[in-house]
Order: sequence, then C-alpha cells, then structure tokens
Amino acid sequence: MVIAQMSEREKEIVRLLAGDPGIPATRLSEMLNVSVVTIRSDLADLEQKGILVRTRGGAAPAFHPNVLERQSLRVEAKSRIAQAAAALVNDGDTIMIEAGTTTALVARHLLGKRFVNIVTNSMLILPYARTNPGIHLTVVGGEFRPASESMVGPLALAELERFHVRLAFVGTDGFSLEGGLTTHLVEGGEIVRRMAERSEQVVLVADSSKYGKVGFVRVLPVEGVHRLITDTDLEDRAERELAGVGVQVFRA
Repeated sequence: MVIAQMSEREKEIVRLLAGDPGIPATRLSEMLNVSVVTIRSDLADLEQKGILVRTRGGAAPAFHPNVLERQSLRVEAKSRIAQAAAALVNDGDTIMIEAGTTTALVARHLLGKRFVNIVTNSMLILPYARTNPGIHLTVVGGEFRPASESMVGPLALAELERFHVRLAFVGTDGFSLEGGLTTHLVEGGEIVRRMAERSEQVVLVADSSKYGKVGFVRVLPVEGVHRLITDTDLEDRAERELAGVGVQVFRA
C-alpha cells in the first residue's frame, strides 16, 4: 500500500498521526471536519491495509515518516517509470528489486505476469506480492532499517550472493556522469553493488530530478547501468550524455 492509493483524508490522518500518535479520534474528527464514526472507520481501514498500527490511546503509522514522505513525492512520474520498468519483465523471469519507493512500485505493475521470481531486500514489496499469484518472492534476511523499510548488512549481502538473475532494478539518491550512482547510506550502496554483481543487466529507475545530484556514497559508475527508466522531464542533453557511455534511456 502506498500514498498514491490513499484518499486525501487518509493521507491527512497518517500525516497528523505521524506527528502525534496520541491524537484521539474525537480530535481528528474536529480537525478534519467529519464525524467520529467516519474517523474510526478510516482508522480501521488504514489498520487493515497495514498503513497504521493501533496503539493504546491512539494509532501510529506502520511505516517510518521518511518512507511516507518519499512516497508522496512525484507520485505520477514514479508510477509511469515503474510501469515502464515492469514491462521489461517476462513470464518466468528472474529479477532483483532494491529497496526504494520507486523500485517497489515495479512489483505493483507486475500483475498479470506469470512465474516471476523476485529477490529483494525491500519490505515495501510485500503488499504487492501478497495479492499477486504470479510472483514468487524471496526477501533476504539481515538488519532491518525502518527509514528505508529494507534489510541490509552482512547477512543480506551473503544471501544475495546465492542468486543469479536477469535484471536488477535499483534506485539512487543522485546520479551523473562524473559521480556515478550515489546514495546517502553506506549499507544501501553495498546492496546495490551486490545486486549489480549478481545480475545480467542493471536497470536504474529514477525520476529526472535525481540527475546531477550527488549523494554521500558512490555506488556504481554510470557505465555499470544498462538501462535508465526515467520521466519525460529529463533534458535532451542529459540523455545524449548517458547514451554516450552506453546507457539506454527510456523516458516514460
């Protein structure tokens, strides 16, 4: 379940509870100008969908605020990118999906595919795998990082080493010709490198706002990416630069 699939009122409820999990239903009803019955129904629905966890005296988001915030950014562009990326997957395929809000959406758009084996370190994929009988999902173990809803660390890296896949779908906090693919988290960078080693092709799914940005950790050279799936706002100059080093660019 992602922000894009929630109503505006549900989004506001989650935002308010992220700031103060102790807000009672009566106060939420006043703040949102709806009945207490409606609020309680919304809370029950959000809990059933796995968005909220009911607590003693209130409720709290099931996901880290950082994840919820990232899911709310450039929603339409991310969905188009993910749909185009999912189109690369064939029936019977083997793929890896790295943790991230855009990469997780790739799994959402695999509905209708058959016998797709996915290896991932992302917990965000679970809702899509749960409702898609065509997916066989393997989630690697490791240390759980709430801020990215991901499994990282030595155990995750060791388990990824056991697999070989055709495609690895990865994200980035920023990428450029000079800086390559970068991220703000060392552990996340290690996961991407391992997935690149264990796949035949690396597919970068990233919106155009990431181009030219540089994160804390260099993950891969741009030449290590076979395809970039991005949005239509990517400048022609950037596409030419990337094509010049062998990256196939598709703007969705």
